[in-house]
Amino acid sequence: MTESTDAAQPLLRLRGIGKSFGPVRALSDIDLDIPQGQVTALVGDNGAGKSTLIKTVSGIWDPDGGEIIWQGKRVHFRSPKDATDAGIATVYQDLALADNLDIVENMMLGRELRRHGLLDEITMEQTAKKTLADLRVTTVRNIRQPVGSLSGGQRQSVAVAKAIMGDAKLVIMDEPTAALGVSQTELVLSLIERLASRGIAVLVISHNLTDVFRVADRIAVLYLGRMVSTGPVSNYDTASTVHWMTTGTAPSNGSAPTAKNAEG
Repeated sequence: MTESTDAAQPLLRLRGIGKSFGPVRALSDIDLDIPQGQVTALVGDNGAGKSTLIKTVSGIWDPDGGEIIWQGKRVHFRSPKDATDAGIATVYQDLALADNLDIVENMMLGRELRRHGLLDEITMEQTAKKTLADLRVTTVRNIRQPVGSLSGGQRQSVAVAKAIMGDAKLVIMDEPTAALGVSQTELVLSLIERLASRGIAVLVISHNLTDVFRVADRIAVLYLGRMVSTGPVSNYDTASTVHWMTTGTAPSNGSAPTAKNAEG
């Protein structure tokens, strides 16, 4: 394989992924490519299988079939830690932050630094501050303030900063702008753009198509557990995306590709 081919290889490839819960088929034959340094928006109506798919990728659930190919190698994540150690960080809607702890304590939780048997508070504070600065998170005035006192957008920023401290190559974000106001939404969308500009792949699950078209490079549409359409965002508009999401079929003008021919 040539160097140029390696560079073009998707960071994550899903091939034929399936998942059932008893008699319920949640995912069927899912194919999806996630390129490095791009934002892929995963969209679909309620019950389409979005949460099942990201929990399968992030190691919470085993797929019943198919392959997960990470950086060109087939992998099997037996736990979320396996996925995190590989470089896949998932930020769920609840953010998994401890409101009673400050920003530094949250970001370093589980990866505390020690010096002479004691917590190295100075180095941990410097590490957290540098991570936030690298992401250009400037709205946080005091990194020692409790996370419970932060706005929704600031909390998202802290959760993402915590996620990428483990050298994440892919960040999965589940409805990151849900219930946020205009200014806080802008903060989160700008953060997503900065992640991609640093070469980090971002998979965003969202119902908000305005946000999707603001930040996405690619769109992937799930319908009743099937990947019905994938392709560059330029192949879609709001109307065609809604049509795919609600019917699972191509719009009459055929403007957006099906999942099977989009990459061809």
